[in-house]
Amino acid sequence: MASNNVAQFATELKMPADLLLTQLRSAGVEKSSTSDPLSKDDKDKLLNHLRRTHGAAESGEKKKITVTRKETSEIKQADASGKSRTIQVEVRKKRTFVQRDDLVTAKATQAPVIDAAEQARREEEARRQSELIARQEAELREKQERLAKLESEKAEQAKAAEEQAKRDAEERAQREAAAAAQAESVAKADAAGAADAEAETKKAAADEAKKAAAEESKRKADEAAKEAAERAAATERARKAVADEVAQIKAMMAQPRRVIKAPEVPPAKPKAAEPATLHKPAEKKAADAKPGEAAGSGARPKPGDKKSIKSANVASTWSDEKKRGAPGGGMKGRGAPSTGGRDGWRAGGGRGGRRGGHDDRESNFQAPTEAIVKDVHVPETITVAELAHKMSVKASEVIKQLMKLGQMCTINQVLDQETAMIVVEEMGHKAFAAAEDDPEALLADQGEHAEFESKPRAPVVTVMGHVDHGKTSLLDYIRRAKVAAGEAGGITQHIGAYHVDTPRGMVTFLDTPGHEAFTAMRARGAKATDIVILVVAADDGVMPQTKEAIAHAKAAGVPLVVAINKIDKQGANPDRVTQELVAEGVVPEEYGGESPFVQVSAKTGQGIDDLLENVLLQAEVLELKAPVESLARGLVVEARLDKGRGPVATILVQSGTLKRGDVVLAGSSFGRVRAMLDENGKSVSEAGPSFPVEIQGLTEVPSAGEEVMVMADERKAREIALFRQGKFRDVKLAKQQAAKLENILDQMGEGEVKNLPLIVKTDVQGSQEALVGSLQKLSTSEVRVQIVHAAVGGITESDVNLATASKAVIIGFNARADAQARKLAETNGVDIRYYSIIYDAIDEIKTALSGMLAPEKREHITGQVEIRQVILVSKIGAIAGCLVTDGVVKRTSSVRLLRNNIVIWTGEIDSLKRFKDDAKEVRAGLECGLSLKNYNDIEVGDVLEVFEVQEVARTL
Repeated sequence: MASNNVAQFATELKMPADLLLTQLRSAGVEKSSTSDPLSKDDKDKLLNHLRRTHGAAESGEKKKITVTRKETSEIKQADASGKSRTIQVEVRKKRTFVQRDDLVTAKATQAPVIDAAEQARREEEARRQSELIARQEAELREKQERLAKLESEKAEQAKAAEEQAKRDAEERAQREAAAAAQAESVAKADAAGAADAEAETKKAAADEAKKAAAEESKRKADEAAKEAAERAAATERARKAVADEVAQIKAMMAQPRRVIKAPEVPPAKPKAAEPATLHKPAEKKAADAKPGEAAGSGARPKPGDKKSIKSANVASTWSDEKKRGAPGGGMKGRGAPSTGGRDGWRAGGGRGGRRGGHDDRESNFQAPTEAIVKDVHVPETITVAELAHKMSVKASEVIKQLMKLGQMCTINQVLDQETAMIVVEEMGHKAFAAAEDDPEALLADQGEHAEFESKPRAPVVTVMGHVDHGKTSLLDYIRRAKVAAGEAGGITQHIGAYHVDTPRGMVTFLDTPGHEAFTAMRARGAKATDIVILVVAADDGVMPQTKEAIAHAKAAGVPLVVAINKIDKQGANPDRVTQELVAEGVVPEEYGGESPFVQVSAKTGQGIDDLLENVLLQAEVLELKAPVESLARGLVVEARLDKGRGPVATILVQSGTLKRGDVVLAGSSFGRVRAMLDENGKSVSEAGPSFPVEIQGLTEVPSAGEEVMVMADERKAREIALFRQGKFRDVKLAKQQAAKLENILDQMGEGEVKNLPLIVKTDVQGSQEALVGSLQKLSTSEVRVQIVHAAVGGITESDVNLATASKAVIIGFNARADAQARKLAETNGVDIRYYSIIYDAIDEIKTALSGMLAPEKREHITGQVEIRQVILVSKIGAIAGCLVTDGVVKRTSSVRLLRNNIVIWTGEIDSLKRFKDDAKEVRAGLECGLSLKNYNDIEVGDVLEVFEVQEVARTL
């Protein structure tokens, strides 16, 4: 609150009001009471009075700043002998800056930086300017004198001409008078009256001549006076211009040096930067103010005085020309800032006059910059070098930031997206998750089939159910083939794709394994299917894989047709199977559900026709259609590596037509279809929708379940496949790098975990996936299955070499080793095991892991001894005379000492004797003497419990 009277002002100053009144009167402000009002002028008077009283107004010693600069350089000079030597040259320069008195008021915007040398240079400049002005004034005086002399000469000439004219007029008048006198004397006698008239005429003529001469002399005098006045005015203008120029020069020399200071931008209201153009900086600060305003000078040229404005501009550029035009415009040390300011003793040289100096001053000014925040789009994986390039910083800065976060990286190391975004945020930029340029975007245009006509297609039916419930046998009867007999162990271990021609049309069947290890295969079968036939044995009922098949079918949204198999077998109970299926959510049509139940027998063929009838009825309800003439799309059902044919993939065409010679893309594999075979091994030239075929010509074995599509351009297919391979590798490396810190505690305990390294080679991709998954599930906290390598194909020498290096066991599942591999394995002692049934492989690996487990130790009590007497023997200790009350005491047994039924000590027997002879064991009812190892605190009545530690083998 502003203080309006003496009392309030005294309260604000925290001083007595009477003392404030006394000080006000001393300062010349007459206030009689504390309620008198106070103005701002009264407060200023009081403040000035107090300052004078305390001596604050006295000027103290002037502030001085001394700046010393030292520059060291080298020059090479040859001596008399021709040798070159280096001479160190050191240049030192000292500057002293003194604060000027007349700059106290302008201290906020100006900073005087004038030293003695600069002052001397300015005085010399002022002296030269004064000499120049003196010379100009002398020339002006000479010019004025010459003008005055010319004017006086012209005036004299005019005066002489006037006098000459007067004399001529008088002479003419005299001649006329003489002529008149002569005429008068001649005709005096003739006419006296005429003589008088003639005399009057002559007199009038003389008066006119005098009057004409006077007018001529007056006219010439006026012209001379007018010319003299014009010359005087020109002389006055020239003198005034010279005087103005002298005043401007003196004002410029007296003007102090200034340091341009950019105004601080208030943080509350940031000013938006103006858009920059080619000839205009982004922001124009207030540093371009006029020099007269900065200096607080009141002398300004008049707007209408062009001469004055021009001379002021000339004077203001003289000092710049001295600094910029001189070859050695000032020493510039190594640490000197290369500023483009107009003033300052360190301003650099450079050629340029009036225009050049102004342009340099405009263009060299550098406004203060602020930190630039970039928007960094981080892809899924990125190297350290690429991340540094996106942020416009050096890679070493990014590596330092990663080290601060506890991660050691190199410049070419791959970072995952999360880590990279954390680094970007830590370095003050904004991070955004962004996808890289994906070549797979080209596939979007190819995926539309709107321009092709959709036609009805055959249904794809998947047969699912528990293991050994008769799925393959049922499919055999439909195909009239013996497939189950060819499967190892009588169980299916591959997805089989077959097509069957029925009187009502073609049906494609997918036979999936029922074993628990083939969950992924069953999921792929349900994904690619239209209808699922759920096979349940009438004598076995609903089993775990049956429930899993129901879950897969519901997840895929596929209708179910239940086939209750083995209806002809003794002990078949279809009603119980129906009730169990209803409990799982599969309701038959008889109960108001949607799933038809058919009782069949794969052995006798009972109900097979009804089953096909229900399947085709479901297909008609679904109205299955697909484009036929478009590029083919499908699914990899199974893939394997054939030794004679290379990668072979079983493809189920879902839409379009696959032809021989088409370029196909399957995951990270691509190639041209060289051959197509149906399930019977017959060559086909094309395959339409819902038709399963085996194709050859891919570059590598694709993963089962990958989408297959035909590409119009082989180059695009290659590009997409290579992109997928690189992306898979980068993502794998990035995940490994990110997991290093997270798994550091697990890695510390790895020394206690025993590993069983394995190399798995299978015949098909699906079997490899199932076997590897089942083996890895056997791992525990003590033993672990380490899959060193898993691939499709036969066992080669490289596999044996890898097993030798990693001390691994090679497992061949329906795959065999060639002769060279077998010989190398025998030489290096590598164990190769062959399996055809997945049960056997899992059981043997499980047994091997069980053998690696540490055995479990169990205690077995063998006897009990009562101490009847204690004998102390020197150098031996306490010897107990005992009676074996129960069991057997052996020399190697361990014992516990019990006193009042509390365990006092646990240890071993040192010696056991009977009748002074060493005994291996003493049975119940016999006496013996014994001593305990390293223990003598025994008493009569103590009981010794004898036990043995047995190791028991553990199982998984």
